[in-house]
Amino acid sequence: MTATIDPARGIDPRSPRFGAAITTVLLAATIVLTLIPATWPIGIALLAVIVVFFAIGGIAGIRRHPYGALFRRLVRPRLGPPAELEAPEPPTFAQQVGLVITALALVFALVGVPYAAPIGAAIALVAAFLNAVFDVCIGCLLYVWLVRAGVFRQRSAV
Repeated sequence: MTATIDPARGIDPRSPRFGAAITTVLLAATIVLTLIPATWPIGIALLAVIVVFFAIGGIAGIRRHPYGALFRRLVRPRLGPPAELEAPEPPTFAQQVGLVITALALVFALVGVPYAAPIGAAIALVAAFLNAVFDVCIGCLLYVWLVRAGVFRQRSAV
């Protein structure tokens, strides 16, 4: 989803991939923890933390995501500059999609729907894994398709 855009608005596309890698690990742990009755409460607590992280990225914007701060402080100084910058809207939308999926899984699990937490975490894990490993952001692609369909208006790349 990289494109040539205004440097003041653009984000390093490696940052969302870094966050997706962390999210993949956390979601995998959530699946395992929520499938074992003795560790189910810990898995639900971890899922709640993931929901909060998605909420920060989806509501406050991808630039304010805690994983982005880690990337900027610990990883980015060790890398060369990115070849291109990415618009923040698609990854922010992807965070919103992740928020909906994980929040629904959390709510359904808390009201007693069997396997809601591991199934919701697995759905989110697939998307996070594809982004982290193959640079395929499902939420970003969905955003682009919705812009093309006229559901959203794309911001100008001034």
